Amino acid sequence: MQILVSIDDTDNLESRGTGEIASLLAKLLEEREWGKAQVITRHQLLVHPDIPYTSNNSAMCFAAQIEEQHFEEYLQVARQFLAKESAPGSDPGLCVVALEQLEEEETLIKYAYKAKKVVLKKEEAYDVASKTGAYLSEHGGEGIGVIGALAGAGLRLSGNDGRLRGKLKVNAPAGLITSGEIKHQSGVEVVRSTEGQMIAEDEIICLGETIKAVMLNGRTTLLVFPNETEDAKWQTCTKNYLKRF
Repeated sequence: MQILVSIDDTDNLESRGTGEIASLLAKLLEEREWGKAQVITRHQLLVHPDIPYTSNNSAMCFAAQIEEQHFEEYLQVARQFLAKESAPGSDPGLCVVALEQLEEEETLIKYAYKAKKVVLKKEEAYDVASKTGAYLSEHGGEGIGVIGALAGAGLRLSGNDGRLRGKLKVNAPAGLITSGEIKHQSGVEVVRSTEGQMIAEDEIICLGETIKAVMLNGRTTLLVFPNETEDAKWQTCTKNYLKRF
């Protein structure tokens, strides 16, 4: 069965980040041979004085394929792990969505995008979880991490939000590489321009300092923009540009 696992507010300024916690949750699933995790995405939520957060107010989510007989067991392991590993002073929340059991998909997605614009209460998160069948739990502090955890799952479900955790691993000593080779080396599914143009496999791309992919149309995507040099027609996007995702 296909699931989404999303967490939020697990860290403080001195602890390991929420992204690392998500990575360890994915690793737990695979080490027990219960399933296979996919890429982790970071979903930016509203930054507002009324919302406590460590640095960016973002949730982390990954999709996974899990054997159905291990679903409840994984839920228990994830709850225990989050309670143990979350940092003092944090307000960790966990959301797990079994896609085949999900109801009112649009309700979840609508809530998720609302969390990018409006200050929400955790009571609304639990109400949406109840309507949609999403599993939601809090593991310390005031538990307000459930707001972002549920939003992270909804944003990943939309297929059009989030940056992939970490940088793409691409070997190009001169900083120039074809679109096809980028996909071959990094596993990214799509290379396209910021205006929506699909980049041909043989077109040369100039790599910037940060090579990060985003999630668009449910596929891992490297965005590029026109480059004015003779060496390459395209340039990877800046980290600042990608913040909109």
